[in-house]
Amino acid sequence: MDQATVAKHACPECGADLQWNPTRQSLACPYCGTVVPAAAAPPAVGDGSTTPPVAGDEVVEQDLLQALREPPGGRGWGEQRREVQCQSCQAISVFVGDRVAQRCDFCGSPSILAHEQQRDAITPQSVLPFVIDEGRVRESIRAWYGNRWFAPNRLKHAALTDTLKGVYLPYWTFDAQASADWTAEAGHYYYTNESYRDGNGRTQSRRKRHVRWEPAAGHVEHFFDDALVAGTVGVHPQLLRQVEPFPTATDLRPYSPEFVRGWTVERYQVDLHKASQINMDDMQASLRSRCAQAVPGDTQRNLEVDAQYHGRTFKHVLVPVWLVSYTYGSRTFQVLANGHTGALAGERPYSWIKIALAILAVVMALLVMLVLSGGDA
Repeated sequence: MDQATVAKHACPECGADLQWNPTRQSLACPYCGTVVPAAAAPPAVGDGSTTPPVAGDEVVEQDLLQALREPPGGRGWGEQRREVQCQSCQAISVFVGDRVAQRCDFCGSPSILAHEQQRDAITPQSVLPFVIDEGRVRESIRAWYGNRWFAPNRLKHAALTDTLKGVYLPYWTFDAQASADWTAEAGHYYYTNESYRDGNGRTQSRRKRHVRWEPAAGHVEHFFDDALVAGTVGVHPQLLRQVEPFPTATDLRPYSPEFVRGWTVERYQVDLHKASQINMDDMQASLRSRCAQAVPGDTQRNLEVDAQYHGRTFKHVLVPVWLVSYTYGSRTFQVLANGHTGALAGERPYSWIKIALAILAVVMALLVMLVLSGGDA
């Protein structure tokens, strides 16, 4: 790892290192409590790097086709960083400032090694800052643990002891204007009455459904705005889907190291090429669904979609999550909270003893009801 001096923003009162405070939405000193607006923070000192500004800057969409031909270098992290890679879950954590890690924030493994920084990696240009503070998230997690009726008893005490970590995850966002011409056969239901003989030889009447097929065609226009593709491998994908969306279309801020000082940042391992293909597949599926909804009638077949995508742009962004990772038995479980909206999702083990006792209680209740109903008879 690069051993250059770490840049710092000094507290004007006590000289300690200022950090981003989600409750105050400003830089704050963790020791004396002094609050300094990010735009008014003193210049970073230590490594001679230039800190990208917060005030007066803009979050800019970048041309995707050009970036795929010639990847942009970004404008840097603004301060010295260190990278480590977990040998268990393979997540790469980036530490901006003087923070270091003893264990992986994503799976808890102590097997973390220094990782060589990639010079050609695209650095984030924007960030969605933490808004939800640790106290509020811990209360939500405590309630979540308490409502897991079939979880092992000792798991319900975990909310008091688990280490809650604030992490910035890498995401890609994509914009595109989509145009699609579609053709299909539209099916319209109609009914006729028909006669048949039942098992006793008597004549009966019933309605029979038929389909009248007609050719159909149309056109669909749709703008995909900030479609999200996760670049993380450290957080379980099914949990991410449950805490999305992240309001990147409205609440993004231009990247500045003030936002990530004191927090763990994961570096993307889903690169721009792969993310753009995932985005294309998602757009194709979404546009096909929109075309299918536009087909008239009651049913359809042989839908063909000819889609064109124009003005594809992207951003590399960081989004905030609160993460608890714990091991139960041989498995690793995670509880995840959206650091901007508070949406919560989690995994948990099951106590088969509790499940067996619940089933036994239901069976006993049914037996009692049968006995009582037999006695009444």
